[in-house]
Amino acid sequence: MTMVNAADGGETGIGGDTRQYVTFYVQDEMFAVPLAEVQEIIRMPDVVGIPKSPQSLEGIANLRGTVMSVTSLRRIFRFADRPHDDATRVVVINQGVPVGFVVDRMAAVVTVDPDQIEPAESLGATVETDLLRGMIKGVDGHAMIMIIDPARLIRNEGVSRERKRSSGGAADARTSDADEAASDELQLVSFEVARQEYALGIESVQEIVQVPGSISRIPCTDRHVLGVMTLRNRLLPLVSLRSMFRLPDAELDERSKIVVVPLDERNSVGVVMDTVREVLRVRKDVVDPLPNMLGDGRGEIQSICRLNNGKRLVSILSAEHLFRHDAVRKAVAAASEMEEGTGMAEAMAASRSATVDEEEQFVVFRLGNEEYGAPIDSVNEIVRVPDELTRVPKTASFIEGVVNLRGAVLPVIDQRRRFDLPEIERNDRQRIMVFTINGVRTGFIVDSVSEVLKIARSAIGPTPSLSDEQARLIGRVANLEKSKRMILLLDVANLLDASEVSAVGEAGGTTVH
Repeated sequence: MTMVNAADGGETGIGGDTRQYVTFYVQDEMFAVPLAEVQEIIRMPDVVGIPKSPQSLEGIANLRGTVMSVTSLRRIFRFADRPHDDATRVVVINQGVPVGFVVDRMAAVVTVDPDQIEPAESLGATVETDLLRGMIKGVDGHAMIMIIDPARLIRNEGVSRERKRSSGGAADARTSDADEAASDELQLVSFEVARQEYALGIESVQEIVQVPGSISRIPCTDRHVLGVMTLRNRLLPLVSLRSMFRLPDAELDERSKIVVVPLDERNSVGVVMDTVREVLRVRKDVVDPLPNMLGDGRGEIQSICRLNNGKRLVSILSAEHLFRHDAVRKAVAAASEMEEGTGMAEAMAASRSATVDEEEQFVVFRLGNEEYGAPIDSVNEIVRVPDELTRVPKTASFIEGVVNLRGAVLPVIDQRRRFDLPEIERNDRQRIMVFTINGVRTGFIVDSVSEVLKIARSAIGPTPSLSDEQARLIGRVANLEKSKRMILLLDVANLLDASEVSAVGEAGGTTVH
């Protein structure tokens, strides 16, 4: 075995079946991840905390224009928190979307033979072995280095860490070394179209990009072909999976994504999906071929993946058959003609235009250290917090009290408490933002209201989905790179659920017709 300093890159001198791993420390334990799965290693960035997210999440950060979740490995492995210092680093893993994991300090890059890797179940430590691929033994005085499975970390990032230890079959399912584990599993990028979940093998996904503000239409093509966009100074043809599968059309929005699939060394195609869900790592024994009676003759769907004991079914697409679809061939041919002909400049100019003019307006307010935005159309008014709120007996515990707003009773909720933030004393900067939710006017106390801000839609993207409640309340984030700000955008309609709206109404809330 050889050890290479991490700063040197460490790709030289590899032969046979050896593998390279990036190693680092969390508390006093040494861990490793496969070098091939590490996108980069960065210093601890400024992060924006997200309420109602898993306890392991440090927040979200800007990675060169991309919103990246940043998760603490200390918290995942249930070690005590400690302040970050100059040695703290974030290891960025990218399997469709970048995800950062905070480590205490980096160590080195090591080159390992397969016979030096032992199965994870033989690990005698407090770390949960279901997040490990195995362990490396006898590396320059280290008794063992635990090999983390990045895909399982990503998959479990938004899932409660309270889990039962399994035995028997689960232990048998763990493999004897990292290579065998990889051969028994599939890595998939899953996405949603018309509320159905589909997936492509990760090797078939070149990248995932936002839908541009405008798409250049291609004349004389069928409805499957949406048009073209520019991607790094080349024309990328776009096709709709909804249309290809004869599903009802739907408007593109901020959740829509383009999955770029390479056809060959020169050509790629962008497949438009309703939303991208996650990166999955699944055992091959939960994947079944598509029953013959369900085939549609073209073979785009090659198999079905059974997750959660069959409650969640994911249709796995065949990239090879997808490429043969008439829509894909026509889109690629049309893009090639445009690129070779006089329409190239016009098409590129059209696809670049309009995004700067497409804006949304938000009222920006603060809670704790973070900035939030509410669509301006959803804000009825903003008023000062009175010296005292009137308590109403037998009202729901989440209702702070009521105020008289021009003769009408307005129930008021403390938004800090709703987001599990520490309470603070009332002060002159606090305001009540009044919204109408499901027809009932409700006030929410925030720390301060700062401005009304126009934000280009090109700067707005989905918040990394970290929990169901977080995704419901804060589905989008504005990433303002120039001003180094991230603004969490609320879905006001989901601030209260149906039972809470009813409780607000019983407290005297005014119903708006």
